[in-house]
Amino acid sequence: MYITLDDVQLDDQLQWVNEFEHDAVAQTQERSITGKLLLQYAAAPLLHGREIDLRSNGGAWTPLSVVRQLEAMRDEPGRVMLLTLADARQFHVIFNRSSGSPLTAEPVFREAYPTADSLYDINMRLLTVAPPPDPAPAP
Repeated sequence: MYITLDDVQLDDQLQWVNEFEHDAVAQTQERSITGKLLLQYAAAPLLHGREIDLRSNGGAWTPLSVVRQLEAMRDEPGRVMLLTLADARQFHVIFNRSSGSPLTAEPVFREAYPTADSLYDINMRLLTVAPPPDPAPAP
């Protein structure tokens, strides 16, 4: 089984490094005028806005031809993509540009003239969003 981003096939060994940093419970804290701690919780699950950082971490190499496809996708502002993980979970995502480059690629082996088959370690920063609306039916 592979990981796919829309129709781009990725190595199933990409690691979701921040999978367990997600918290579905929101909390606010403040002090009353008497100094008592006031807490409020919202336990509704966070449906969108979850960060998904996929990294090679030296265990998955991506050919330059695939890196170029990912670059083209990254350069389309607002593009909503379907991410399917190797375990069949699916998320609608966009590239997360909030704190740096959403896609980085480092060559595994130094080459003066890389080819389409040259291998790269990649890092992708994605953000879950609502699915795009269904297209209107033809009249």
